[in-house]
Amino acid sequence: MSESSVPAARYLAPAQVAELLGIEVDEVVELVYQGRLRGSRLGAPPRWRIEEPSLAGYLAEQVEEARRMALWRQANEASFPELWGGVRAQGM
Repeated sequence: MSESSVPAARYLAPAQVAELLGIEVDEVVELVYQGRLRGSRLGAPPRWRIEEPSLAGYLAEQVEEARRMALWRQANEASFPELWGGVRAQGM
C-alpha cells in the first residue's frame, strides 16, 4: 500500500507557541479553549500540543484584523470639513 500524500501535522508545545506570539503559556492554552488555536492533549502524561497549521491561521487572522483596524483609524482621521469643504464661519 502507498502512504497518503497528506503530510502529517506538526505539533508545537505551548511554550514554543507562547515564545512565537510573545504571550504567556496560560494564554496559549486559553486560545485553545476559545477555539482560536487547535490543540490536543497528547502523550502520557497528556500534554498540550498545538497544530502548526492552526498557528499559521491564527497569525493570518491577526494580520487581517490589524489591517482592518488601520483602515478604520485612517477613515476616522478624515474629518468631514476636509471631505466636504471648509466650515462656514458663523455671522457671515
